[in-house]
Amino acid sequence: MKVVLFCGGYGTRTRDGASELPKPMQQIGPRPLIWHVMRYYAHFGHTDFVLCLGHGAHHVKDYFLSYSETASNDFVLRGRDVQLLGRDISEWTITFVHTGSDSPIGERLRQVRPHVQGEEMFLANYADVLTDLPLDRMVERFRQSDAVAGLLAVAPQAAFHCVDVRDDGLVESITALQEMPLWENGGYFVLRPEIFDHLPPGGDLVMDACRSLAERRRLLAHRHRGFWQPADTVKERHALEAAYHAGNRPWMVWESACGEPVPAPGQRA
Repeated sequence: MKVVLFCGGYGTRTRDGASELPKPMQQIGPRPLIWHVMRYYAHFGHTDFVLCLGHGAHHVKDYFLSYSETASNDFVLRGRDVQLLGRDISEWTITFVHTGSDSPIGERLRQVRPHVQGEEMFLANYADVLTDLPLDRMVERFRQSDAVAGLLAVAPQAAFHCVDVRDDGLVESITALQEMPLWENGGYFVLRPEIFDHLPPGGDLVMDACRSLAERRRLLAHRHRGFWQPADTVKERHALEAAYHAGNRPWMVWESACGEPVPAPGQRA
């Protein structure tokens, strides 16, 4: 299936004042976030990508135009000849489409409609969230449904406590937010072409299309309690960077010998 990646936002919350890179181009180890997301999809056999570009489009283009396989693959150097012992993107097809600097996600998707024409289903992603989700299970469950859109649902990440207060002010209970029966959008989507019938010009994928589909009972959620980590803020990106260098990389499902996700310490299975 084709994979549409939204990588044109400004990413102001991930900047530390030292870089103007768009959020998906922020580094995690030797590679940017978008590479980790694309490598994840490639692990499940999805290597045809459509990049919805906007702010900092030249950074994304230049990165792949001058891609160095030696940064993440072993190789043998004989004189000036390089013999690669592995490759990342040689089988990938990447379509670069400028979808505007200020376009909402839904409008970016509308603008790449010709590039997913004829697809029975296609995948979409914010390109700034990492997970060990068994993607094939999510896709197969969606395939067997009549839903127009499917999204990954994850438990709330905030460490807040919810307080149940009576009318007289006495507290009935205190519950950690993550223990509440609540789910949030995890940023991984499976879509059918009918999604475009629910996307108004300049609209949003979630608040316009998905909300409309939910009212029609045509939106499917795939709940996942394994590893899921966004990079919306500098703190979150630094946490991923630290985890990478510590060897704690559950999102890099392609690294495990058996191909199964490796849970992070403290993560719920």
